[in-house]
Amino acid sequence: MDHDSGRTVFAVVGTGLIGQAWSIVFARAGHRVQLWDGDARALSQARALIEGQVADLYAHGLADEPAALLARLDYCASLEQALQGAGYVQENLPERRDVKEDIFTRLDALAAPDTVLASSTSSIPASAFTGGLAGRSRCLVAHPVNPPYLVPVVELCGAPWTAAAALERAAALMRRVGQTPVHVHRELQGFVLNRLQGALLREAFRLVEQGYVDPDGLDATIREGLGLRWAFMGPFETIDLNAPGGLVDYCARYGGLYRDIVAEQADERPWAEALVARLEQARRDLIPAQALPARRRWRDLRLMRLAALKQALARQDPDTSGD
Repeated sequence: MDHDSGRTVFAVVGTGLIGQAWSIVFARAGHRVQLWDGDARALSQARALIEGQVADLYAHGLADEPAALLARLDYCASLEQALQGAGYVQENLPERRDVKEDIFTRLDALAAPDTVLASSTSSIPASAFTGGLAGRSRCLVAHPVNPPYLVPVVELCGAPWTAAAALERAAALMRRVGQTPVHVHRELQGFVLNRLQGALLREAFRLVEQGYVDPDGLDATIREGLGLRWAFMGPFETIDLNAPGGLVDYCARYGGLYRDIVAEQADERPWAEALVARLEQARRDLIPAQALPARRRWRDLRLMRLAALKQALARQDPDTSGD
């Protein structure tokens, strides 16, 4: 805890894209952030990249004056320094179980006993790398959506031994920094968001492979169709509003249709190499590989404008916000 300000000190371990983004989330909310990376060059690069991201956020009204925000970031030469006084740790190292196991062993030994230790992993359950730790009850997954400073949902999932108090504290901290925590009650591969995304991707691949639609047409269906509604409501609210009698009426009207569709979708084959190559070519025809960084920035700037709009709408009519 930062006793001078009464605010939580956040430690960010691993300063790649996700670590950079989390640092912005915490600092934007007024907290001190202590960053560390085992690769000194990555830590140095993170500083410049964060400055650019913060400037874009400020330009869209999504962050305070950059100098004040950046002053809350401390780039640390050692893990011990990064953990000093930290009440919450967000780990962002590569998606490998042995890497997670090693860093959490170090974190558990070095962090204060009441510090929450969270991983940004998108696929590895906390039980896979925290079981042997003395402080395993304070360990959990806090899986963000990239970039979390624009997409606020974060999935909180503990191991069977994670204390309820640790999950509650993590959720409270996430709300305090402007994120939307979702409690995943039991461990499962991919958590909730990636399972939903995976179901959509599998059907998208299947529809293109079987010739029902071309790749850009598929993207347009989401971009100009489902995605417009999903920007401010989820699937349950969507169907609740899409039948005169609400959700029950919708299920009565369309349950049989979806049952028949699911029967067609039962296919566990991996994505075919030829299909992946075809989709890759379709994407490169639209966006050359060398233009991908610029296109990612275009995506983030669009998300900034959308985030600013959603904030304005929530202020005008807070009862409509289910986010």
